[in-house]
Amino acid sequence: MWRQVVLYFRTHSYHADNCQTKDNLQKEDEADIKAAQWIFKPMGSERTEIRKRQMAATPESPGAAQAQLSTGNRGSNACCFCWCCCCSCSCLTVRNQEEERARRTSHELQAEGIPNCEESPAPTLEEVNAWAQSFDKLMLTPAGRNAFREFLRTEFSEENMLFWMACEELKQESNKSVIEEKARLIYEDYISILSPKEVSLDSRVREVINRNMLEPSQHTFDDAQLQIYTLMHRDSYPRFMNSAIYKDLLQSLSEKSIEA
Repeated sequence: MWRQVVLYFRTHSYHADNCQTKDNLQKEDEADIKAAQWIFKPMGSERTEIRKRQMAATPESPGAAQAQLSTGNRGSNACCFCWCCCCSCSCLTVRNQEEERARRTSHELQAEGIPNCEESPAPTLEEVNAWAQSFDKLMLTPAGRNAFREFLRTEFSEENMLFWMACEELKQESNKSVIEEKARLIYEDYISILSPKEVSLDSRVREVINRNMLEPSQHTFDDAQLQIYTLMHRDSYPRFMNSAIYKDLLQSLSEKSIEA
């Protein structure tokens, strides 16, 4: 191929010189071949060779190599200041961890605000059988209220039992200042629309409560307590009787009774 190129140059730039020697012609051929190779040298190879020479002349320091490696990996571990839409950004990970910690703390605070179950001896087989006879008998004993409250917790309606129990405690108070304080707490925990434990009451009962709160007494929430009691009786009690909580307790006591 190079010979053809040389002939091309010879055709256009040829100046006949009959006195030229054979050695001069051979040297001219070699010069023309080198010139043709340089002209038609591929650009990619030329760039590669230039880059190799530059790298050999100025070797990279370890810090520069590390910086270049970090730049190359920026797509997967970039800071949100540079890559706002990167889903694996470390800044977003930190923010998600903080939000999760805040939610966990809020859940723990809510759990601390829920009173423990009532202290009571283990129910007997006769008591558990009596719970199936009426809702009043279930609510009459601490063991029955604890079992029913455990079931309400599975249905996310435990606040109904908590409100009813708080009203019962309010009725037992006689000190005026204590009554006012407990009434205020009951209102904030179960009546206020801002409370996460708000119970379901109709507008009429809410108006009665608002009027009664002007001068709180032991009976400020009587209408509301009756309405919640009726709601638990009609809605939750039938499901409790068919629940695994009640059936397992009844079966366990029955087996112990047979063994004895």
